[in-house]
Amino acid sequence: MTAKLILASGSPRRKELLQQLHLPFSIQVSDLEETFNEQDSPENIVMSLALQKAQEVAKNHFSSYVLGADTVVVSEGRILGKPVDEQDAISTLQSLSGKTHQVMTGVAIIFGTNIVNFYERTDVTFWELTQSEIERYVKSGEPMDKAGSYGIQGLGAAFVKEIHGDYFSVVGLPLARTIRELRSIGFSF
Repeated sequence: MTAKLILASGSPRRKELLQQLHLPFSIQVSDLEETFNEQDSPENIVMSLALQKAQEVAKNHFSSYVLGADTVVVSEGRILGKPVDEQDAISTLQSLSGKTHQVMTGVAIIFGTNIVNFYERTDVTFWELTQSEIERYVKSGEPMDKAGSYGIQGLGAAFVKEIHGDYFSVVGLPLARTIRELRSIGFSF
């Protein structure tokens, strides 16, 4: 019997990405209150958050591969979370307009006593955005549940001038590296 894969995330984007690979998996969302040291680097924060999610689920699934992930958007050294309201989303998008920011996705995979924890960083450059296109985008509702107030896989794609790094990491899960790391600790599919 092959060990199962459990996604420790309720993200519809991560679910879609794993489905795209035709991987059999189940979802168990961690209800852990996420904590991190704000003085830590964004890289360490995103890896820590992914690990916390995976550990919370893995403690009840010792014989399964548990995959946790977390994504943050970083601009000028500041982590940009999900917007608290429409005005926050507008302000965030204004701050990203015409600039390059970083998107980091941390991943943690736990299988028994094996733990793999890594992150991928992608640089994303936005075009100069007009106030009307920002407001129209925010009115669509799309940015309201996304770190950095945009989704590269949706309407927010119109803002992206270029990326350097893994596109799928910006969406929420660096697929190619995740598959390789799963294989490195014995996962087969």
